[in-house]
Amino acid sequence: MNLISIDSLSDAQIERILDRGQRWFEYNRSGSRGQDKSLHDKLVFNLFYENSTRTAMSFAAAAHRLGASPVFLPVEQSSIKKGETFEDTARTLNAMRPDVVVIRHRENGAPAAMTELMDCAVINAGDGTNEHPTQALLDALALQIRFGDLSGLKVAICGDIRHSRVARSNAKLLPRLGAEVRLAGPPSLLPGDIPALSIDEAIDGADVVMMLRVQRERLEEDLGDGPGEYLERYGLTAERLGRAAPDAVVMHPGPMNRNVEIADDVADDPERSLILLQVEAGVATRMACLELVTGG
Repeated sequence: MNLISIDSLSDAQIERILDRGQRWFEYNRSGSRGQDKSLHDKLVFNLFYENSTRTAMSFAAAAHRLGASPVFLPVEQSSIKKGETFEDTARTLNAMRPDVVVIRHRENGAPAAMTELMDCAVINAGDGTNEHPTQALLDALALQIRFGDLSGLKVAICGDIRHSRVARSNAKLLPRLGAEVRLAGPPSLLPGDIPALSIDEAIDGADVVMMLRVQRERLEEDLGDGPGEYLERYGLTAERLGRAAPDAVVMHPGPMNRNVEIADDVADDPERSLILLQVEAGVATRMACLELVTGG
């Protein structure tokens, strides 16, 4: 099977990923790593047309932990830079008989298009401004680890919603798990179909505050904000976080623009920040996703 979007997953598959992710999270923290090689001899190709640290490395770590062989195609040094088409690249990789292709691409729909060209499973590691399903799944796992149950949680996702594939996938997944999702951001960074909601209104009483990076590389026009202006008007400061529930936690998919969308003291708060827990949960979640798509 392929993992292209949250909508492509049944409730049972989501439950399985989170259950297995919890198991792998505990396994990775234990001293018994290396004993489970359920994907021994499987070949996982990582094809990233956009830069990545967390997603690329966690997929590689996940494959390695399961006994599979992760192989990276360095796009900047590949025939793609010589003009090779997307289709020819896919057919070339398919001829090498991988078991899984993990793809990140700047164009919406590219992972779905790749499924038509490959004989193996395809996992969407983020496509344009469309979706990032494994990020939403790892966010859910991190919240499950912290709260135990997502039912009734109020989750404020704030920032550049218009360009955020993370926001789209979380807005699909978290309500299916019983959470309430609120979306807020600067007016110019909100899709037209999102009700106008200020950052303060979204954060008010929230159990979870997830901040998003301003994707300036996707903006047609610069925001024109001066130093410190975005943080003051739209970013997460300790003062603004005070509007949330007393035990509210902070999340960010990374990379962070420190002191732009999130203040240093909030991002590094050892009690309330789940940002590094998200990274840790990412390896476990992607282990579960690799199992699911390969039947492992």
